[in-house]
Amino acid sequence: APAGVGAGVVEVERSVTAVLGQDVVLPCRYRAQEQEQVEQVTWLKRGPGGRSAEVAVLHRQHGQHVQEPYAGRVLRRADGALEDGAIVLRN
Repeated sequence: APAGVGAGVVEVERSVTAVLGQDVVLPCRYRAQEQEQVEQVTWLKRGPGGRSAEVAVLHRQHGQHVQEPYAGRVLRRADGALEDGAIVLRN
């Protein structure tokens, strides 16, 4: 970024309540600065010992790729720009 231009802000919920058997939205919004564009959003699941496993990658040009354990259960909440990188985790 050019000097003097700050990066945008990622807005996420600190905690999301889910009901067993129902869909839940995991929000993630990027408040972009001027001339910024989100290319990719990566969702990770933090496991035991702080280790992370990739759940899904949302890419501006290549669409979405969901890892096998989550195939068919993870989808984008909204089409369009990745500034809204929210996903829906089904069931």
